[in-house]
Amino acid sequence: MNSIPGNSPKTVPLLKTQWLCKDFPPSGFWGAGTRAVDNVDMEVDPGEIRGIVGESGSGKTTLARCCMQLIKPSSGAVYFDGEDLSTLSPAALRARRQDFQMVFQDPYGSLNPAMTVEEILLEPLQIRRTGTQESRDQRVRELLDAVSLSEALRKRKAAELSGGQQQRVGIARGLALRPRLLVADEPVSALDASVQAQILNLMADLKERYSLTLILISHSLYAIHYLCSRVSVMYRGRIVEEAPAARFFEKPKHPYSRILFDSIHDLSSLREGRPHAAKNSPSPANTRLSCAFYPRCPHAFSSCREQIPILKELSPGEKVACFLWQ
Repeated sequence: MNSIPGNSPKTVPLLKTQWLCKDFPPSGFWGAGTRAVDNVDMEVDPGEIRGIVGESGSGKTTLARCCMQLIKPSSGAVYFDGEDLSTLSPAALRARRQDFQMVFQDPYGSLNPAMTVEEILLEPLQIRRTGTQESRDQRVRELLDAVSLSEALRKRKAAELSGGQQQRVGIARGLALRPRLLVADEPVSALDASVQAQILNLMADLKERYSLTLILISHSLYAIHYLCSRVSVMYRGRIVEEAPAARFFEKPKHPYSRILFDSIHDLSSLREGRPHAAKNSPSPANTRLSCAFYPRCPHAFSSCREQIPILKELSPGEKVACFLWQ
């Protein structure tokens, strides 16, 4: 494991973002542009299972796509294992991509419905020219076994599979090139409650089996509580709280985190598999120079309207962007 030189060695984050921003242009002539990711600093350590939670529109998916270099950030930097991805040539970035893969929210939309399961799993191996035909065939068998899919489904087309089976194929495809980091964007939101637990269990098993680093993006505190070791809370493009999962679920600090937490009533609803999320309420567009949450916050100060609270460390590993704590 790499470490930073100094008096106390520190593990180099596998993934790090620094002042990351993503702006989208106006959608119409009179429309205003949108900042979907607003100066996000985040570090994900090797072997960690990071949960990124927030209501719809909070910027979770855009953040993930910027980290995966599927869309180009407007400013800031993304580092993978200490390497600034923006400095890589297109060819070098393509080579690097096998180290980080993504599982998308809509399994049907992310798979070619006309391709068979075998063709889907072989495709990344063929593009990378990995191994021989025999070793690729063996890898497909390994992947099917890893995600608990029968060999009988090998020749079935993606369109013929159930939603849960399609998501397993999507996960298997993400694992095909043996990545070090797997990002799962709402991997269970489109599935029935009974299938959700199966997929979350599968991801936990795969993390141990392949020594993966996982990022789970979700609006469901149930999924985050079930799987993650560390939690980042996003609101309006900013990370407003970050903490170890056990500490977060014991006592969330940010007022928005409390609203998310209170919406599930108690931890029994998490364990029983009833996911909930806070309802998205509109905030004024002009919150770029203030706390984005202050229009909804029951504790808002005058400073909340005039300054942006910085994400600061309250205790080792626990950060909050809120004037209540500063």
